Amino acid sequence: MQTPKFLKNVVNYVSKKAGAFKSIVLAKYGEQPGKMLVHTGVLGWILSSLAQITAVAFNDKIPAEQKVFLIPQEIADAAVNILSFYIVTQSVKSLGSKLVTSGKISNPKIREFVAKLGKNSDMGKWDFDIRKLNGFSAIKDDFTNFKNGVDVYASLAGSIASCNIITPVIRNRYAAEKQKDVLARMNDNRMKYMQAPRGVTMNEYLNRVYAKNSSLKV
Repeated sequence: MQTPKFLKNVVNYVSKKAGAFKSIVLAKYGEQPGKMLVHTGVLGWILSSLAQITAVAFNDKIPAEQKVFLIPQEIADAAVNILSFYIVTQSVKSLGSKLVTSGKISNPKIREFVAKLGKNSDMGKWDFDIRKLNGFSAIKDDFTNFKNGVDVYASLAGSIASCNIITPVIRNRYAAEKQKDVLARMNDNRMKYMQAPRGVTMNEYLNRVYAKNSSLKV
């Protein structure tokens, strides 16, 4: 049975687009795998945040008046997660890159190259850059491979620290403050539509409610 011409055209179109996409990814991240880890991590946070916001928005068990407050809170919470992850992970990766370019972290071939130029005393200084030395092209491949490896490990370390330590602490503190604000606004919103029974003032009604709640035993 022959494959329909239309289906062949679709397959060819998808294959071409997939090939073009791979070329773009290789051109952008081929020599910067650490950068790819940072960006894919941010993308993961964005998608998970969108899923959380969508779940709140379409949850029929959550009243509409609560969604008015909860959805903005989820959006703000997502912004905190994404920004803290990116800032922490990118900072750690940049620090790792700087340690390599300055020679603070190196391998035998890089140290041998620097020694031949008589620049041993400059290695490790913050303003020193191995890439700017004369004849750098001789060790460019070794240097790039070594730097890429450090970038990957630094990005992983940054993402682990961010996801498991820093981001949760920032998010929880921020969420606690926002929750107080949301609960206060929701309570104010309920108070606007609360009516006391006939023959009783609102203050008397609230006092009775508070007195009844305070007498409950847990």
